[in-house]
Amino acid sequence: MSSLPFSGLRVLELASVLAGPQVGQFFAELGADVLKIEPPAGDVTRTWRVAGDDPESTVSAYFSASNWGKQARTLDLRQPAAQDEVQQLAAEADILIASYKPGDAVKLGVGYETLAAPNPRLIYAHLTGYGPGYQRVGYDAVLQAETGLMHLNAASPHDPPQKLPVAFIDLFAAHQLKEGILTALYQREKTGRGCLIEVSLWDSALASLANQGATWLATGHDPVPLGSGHPGIVPYGTVYRAADGQRLVLAVGTDAQFRTLCGVLQRPRWADEPRFGTNPARVRHRAALEELLLVRIAELNGWALLHELARLGVPAGAVRSVGEALD
Repeated sequence: MSSLPFSGLRVLELASVLAGPQVGQFFAELGADVLKIEPPAGDVTRTWRVAGDDPESTVSAYFSASNWGKQARTLDLRQPAAQDEVQQLAAEADILIASYKPGDAVKLGVGYETLAAPNPRLIYAHLTGYGPGYQRVGYDAVLQAETGLMHLNAASPHDPPQKLPVAFIDLFAAHQLKEGILTALYQREKTGRGCLIEVSLWDSALASLANQGATWLATGHDPVPLGSGHPGIVPYGTVYRAADGQRLVLAVGTDAQFRTLCGVLQRPRWADEPRFGTNPARVRHRAALEELLLVRIAELNGWALLHELARLGVPAGAVRSVGEALD
C-alpha cells in the first residue's frame, strides 16, 4: 500500500508506563506522527530493567515494548513555559493521549477544557486508574487483586492467588481506549468535532471478567479458581505431560471434537459413557475425566499426538516458552 492508514494524523502523548503508550504505539505503527512528552526524569519504565538489559541504556526492554516509532521530547509541565508549549502542540493535534490522576492534568495546564477550547477537533483520550472520582494511582497488580482476576488465577480454591505474568489490565484498557478513539475519529468525520474519552483500568478489568462476571450477575454463583481449567467446558485448558515430556493443552469445545479426541487416544468408549458424552456431563464429572486424560496422555508421544489432533481438527497445542514462541 502507498501509505499507512493514519499517515498525516498528529498524536500528542502525555502518558507513561504501559496502557497509554500502547495506544500511542498503535497509531505510530499505522503511520501517525506521535510525539511523546516525558518529564525530566523520563518515563519511569526506562528504568524498569531486567537482568539482560544494558544497565547504561536509557531504553529498557519494557520501555521499548510500548514506545516504538515515536518522537520524544522532555518537558517539565510544572513550568508555565512547558505548559504553553504543550498547549501550542495540542492546538495542532488530532489526538491527545493522557494518563493522569483526576485533577492532575488541570493543575498542569493540560486538561481537556483548556486544550479543546482552541481546537474543537481534538480527541482527548484520558486514562485513569479508578475513574474520574478517585484519586488513587492505578497499578496493574493491585487491580488484578481488587477485581477478581488474581482470585481466579490459582490452581484451586486452596492455593494462593497469582498475578498474571503480564500487565493484562493495562493492555485491555489500551484496547478499550483505542476503540474509543477510533469511534471518535469516525464521529468527527461526520460532525467535525472531537470529544473527551475516559477509560479507567478498574472498568476495563471488570469488563474483562466476561463470562466469569456474567456467571455471578446471572446466577449469584461466585466463580472459583480452577487452575487452567474452564468453568463451562471440559477438557479445556488443563496442562498434560506426554511420555516424551512434552506439555500440551486441549481446547475441546464440541462433543464431536471430544469423540474424535477419544478415537485418537484409542479410548473410543469414553465418548459413549453417560459421564462424558456431552459437555454438561463432562463438566459435572470433570475430575474423573481429567484423571483419565492425565494418565492416558502420559503414555503417548506428545508431538505425535499433537500432529494427529491437528490433522483431525481437534484444537490442541504445545506449551511453549516465550523464547520458543517468538523464535
